[in-house]
Amino acid sequence: MNEALDVNKAKKIEGSCLCGEVSFTVKAQFKAFYQCHCKQCQQLTGSAFASNIFTAIDNIEWQTGLSNVSHYEHPSRAFSKAFCCQCGSPVPFINKHKTSLVIPAGSLLGDPGVVPQANIFTSESVCWLEAGMGAKQYTHFPKDH
Repeated sequence: MNEALDVNKAKKIEGSCLCGEVSFTVKAQFKAFYQCHCKQCQQLTGSAFASNIFTAIDNIEWQTGLSNVSHYEHPSRAFSKAFCCQCGSPVPFINKHKTSLVIPAGSLLGDPGVVPQANIFTSESVCWLEAGMGAKQYTHFPKDH
């Protein structure tokens, strides 16, 4: 068998919440990587967009803290979120349609080997995103912080 095609040999990537209470590994076998600019993702993340990687629903091995994961499913819309009860960081979850495992890209501790392939729901982008991307850059907090 060609090892490049052997799905059991795919690179494993570790991930966790901010406090480390919840940890997991996933195989680098991804369906899609989207940056979603919809209003719901803005509210769920507190940011301009959500960066989510989609994979098979069984592509996860929970290492620690699964009992510390809480879920939110919107009662009338097709979106949800999972997060660590300790620190509130987003963690992987199965989407409401039960078709994909959604991995918040920022929860991965290593390079997923993929980059976003699309920005979606851009008609709902926050008005300050473009201007903010052109703002002065620092490698740390500015001195006047």
